[in-house]
Amino acid sequence: MAPVAGNATVTTQSDPIHLAKPFYTPAINDDGGKAYPYAQFEPFFPDVTWESLTEVHVEDRGLHADPLKQRLLSAASQVKHLTPVLGTEIGGIDLRNLTAEQKDDLALLVAERGVVFFRDQEIDIHQQLDLGRHFGPLHKHATTPMPKCGLEEVHVVYNDAAARPDPSAFSKIELWHADITYEIQPASTTSLKILTGPETGGDTLWTSGYALYSSLSPAFQKYLESLTALHSGVAQADGARAAGITVRRKDIETIHPVVRVHPATGWKSVYVNPGFTRRILGIPKSESDAVLTFLYQQMSENPDHQVRFKWEPNSIAFWDNRVVMHSATFDFWPATRHGLRVTPRGERPLSVKEYEEKTGKKAKDRQIEIWKQQGVDIASVATLDALNGIQKKRGYND
Repeated sequence: MAPVAGNATVTTQSDPIHLAKPFYTPAINDDGGKAYPYAQFEPFFPDVTWESLTEVHVEDRGLHADPLKQRLLSAASQVKHLTPVLGTEIGGIDLRNLTAEQKDDLALLVAERGVVFFRDQEIDIHQQLDLGRHFGPLHKHATTPMPKCGLEEVHVVYNDAAARPDPSAFSKIELWHADITYEIQPASTTSLKILTGPETGGDTLWTSGYALYSSLSPAFQKYLESLTALHSGVAQADGARAAGITVRRKDIETIHPVVRVHPATGWKSVYVNPGFTRRILGIPKSESDAVLTFLYQQMSENPDHQVRFKWEPNSIAFWDNRVVMHSATFDFWPATRHGLRVTPRGERPLSVKEYEEKTGKKAKDRQIEIWKQQGVDIASVATLDALNGIQKKRGYND
């Protein structure tokens, strides 16, 4: 779910009835339907407080996977890559029956492909929680809803006819985010299962931080690798307070590298997002604004780096919040869209320098590694790029 903005409007008895609400405002009430089969999983905001999170050891399960992921993929009836860069849909696997080894393979597949989709899954929320715990300790969100049945580690995604998102509140580019990047140990292999969805609309888009890094010039890549940025949960917490919701944990802001390295793949990914990244540290504000604006535009506007998924009831997606950003479409009002998210915590993000010093391995560019696997002569690619930059004008191909 996207972060909550600080300018949410609280309706009082003297206010007129509002059908519109800003993006990022939590769904406080449902639309009053009495026969809804998933009523126990509708949003609930408990008036409780929790201690601040402390850092815990997390070992990525992808490090234990079969590099070819055959224990998982051999059990599938279909494996379809949706784009060259990210997104894979798998058929013929019942997620309730995965072995520990297959779960490890899934962790690596998600790390490599960014997001992996399964349809027609009967896995229930308790089984989804157990699967999530295989990937790491589960996160309890400080401001967003949990189900009415009281599962604190479940994040409820819910929109219905009770309130219509107001597109005048935020631009679409601001809705791109990776989950809880303000935490010391942000999200890793996250899952979302859709219970109820509109006949059309309500899609989710993902964009690849790996591909964004690979698209940049070597000099700019090195510059970004040297930088850190501030990620903040304050606006999300302030928005919850403005809506009358208890903030269950103290607000947090954390500094993370602008380029991080995935522990299982060793690939470099741009790690900033409009939802939670506030500024790059150690450089002038005007420079920070320019760099972040450029990166955000590349995330949101480059279709070569994106995949879009059409949800159906019982569809489930697993995505790696360390290497992809995502954004939902809000084009389905007044229909209902309802899902349950389980969010494991990952390791503290490591910069390229930290990763290489800690592991003794060299961090890599995903695109170059893929080209090597495909037998491409990387030296020839570099020569061709140089010639293109000097000799060729841009053309268009439809």
